[in-house]
Amino acid sequence: MKLMLFAPELILLLGSLLIFLFTLTTDAKNARNTAIAVGVAASLLCLFSLHQSGSLFYKAYQVDLFSQLFKTLIALAMTVVLIFGGELKDITPRMKPEYYLFLILSGLGLMMLVSSVELITLFVALELSSFSLYLMVPMRDDCKGLRSQMEAGIKYILFAVMATGIMLFGMSYLFGMTGTTYLAEIAPRLKDLIKEPAAIVGIAMVLSGFLFKLAVFPFHFWVPDVYQGASNETTSFIASVPKLGAVAILIRITMLAAPEGKAIVTMLMVFAVCSMFYGNLAALVQKDIKRLLGFSGIAHAGFVLLGLLTLKQEGYATSIFYIVGYVLMNMACFLVLCTVSKTGENVQISDLSGLYKRSPLMAFTLATGMMALAGIPPFVGFVGKFMLMAGALQADHLTLVILAALNTAIAIYYYLSILKVTYCDAPTAVDALEVGFATKAVSLVLIAAIILMGVNPSPMLEIANRAVAAIL
Repeated sequence: MKLMLFAPELILLLGSLLIFLFTLTTDAKNARNTAIAVGVAASLLCLFSLHQSGSLFYKAYQVDLFSQLFKTLIALAMTVVLIFGGELKDITPRMKPEYYLFLILSGLGLMMLVSSVELITLFVALELSSFSLYLMVPMRDDCKGLRSQMEAGIKYILFAVMATGIMLFGMSYLFGMTGTTYLAEIAPRLKDLIKEPAAIVGIAMVLSGFLFKLAVFPFHFWVPDVYQGASNETTSFIASVPKLGAVAILIRITMLAAPEGKAIVTMLMVFAVCSMFYGNLAALVQKDIKRLLGFSGIAHAGFVLLGLLTLKQEGYATSIFYIVGYVLMNMACFLVLCTVSKTGENVQISDLSGLYKRSPLMAFTLATGMMALAGIPPFVGFVGKFMLMAGALQADHLTLVILAALNTAIAIYYYLSILKVTYCDAPTAVDALEVGFATKAVSLVLIAAIILMGVNPSPMLEIANRAVAAIL
């Protein structure tokens, strides 16, 4: 029975060992097929064990509905990226098996992260997921001799090391004040200390490590260069999957400040407003789609914080709903970018001119993702933003809601300008865009999920509420 609690992670671990054998050869095709099979198997196991509960490793590793929900989402998102981005057009063939190995290991680290309820275990899981990404970013082929992928890799690891160091320092504060590294034991001991400066600083510093993952201002500096410098497939993964793990741990950490953590709430409010304004205003002038989506991600991270800063179950559940919707929207956009890019080069907005004539399905997929990101009904982005702002309003954050609504209006401009290029401008290429069967299938699934979650958000929201209730 204990083995079943760790079964999804075990599948990824065994799968990574199998893919490691392919790194001794140049058999990229079988490495990819194995990676997809491992992702599918892990997804099915996560779904099967969704309602299992228990603890492992001296109660440092908790399995419950909360962790299993996030594991399922991480496994599914990782598999989707493997399917539509598996060709790795701009990765050297001999490096592709290693790439799949690191991607699976990063997924393993994220799945371990969401079950970690002890500070040291949490740190080890975070580093396992992160170091794999540090290696994936510079694996891109040299682009026109600019070495941008190397610059991106260096910036990513340097900023990450700084955020991790701050996080570790914060953990030492929490341990020093409470005498334990277990979150379940830290929470009750902090209730009498939460107004002390040391407690506030400790929680804030621990949060910084995961705000970095979510790309929240002022921990966002790595985003535009890493998004632009990394390969399209790597960026697809970085922009989507790690954010699920970040939200899961941010919920666990912010719970330590509930219900009296007014200083933490104020800090998150400032971060949310700065993220929304900086991300949206910077996105207005971008020409490279990946950079635009990077700044867009910073703005959406600000929206996610609207749910977290309520420090209530409903707010946490809404943040889960929104991050799931964001991952779907983002993946729809990156699926199109990976398909349009013939040799793995970066896609400019002008390259999407007349896309609807070259591939109506890809144009509609991009339109669905962009309109959902803009918060236009009936897509999931509209429902998610509405619920986040409604929750913040109920928590008496009227000014914050007004600023969030203003940012939604700003964002509509650059999202719809992409649709104008896609549907109204003359095509830059006359040849039809080749789209594989698997990519078409994933595209239709993403479109359906984005619309269904927008039209009927209740099922996902109910699961999110039950998941949060499991850890309260």
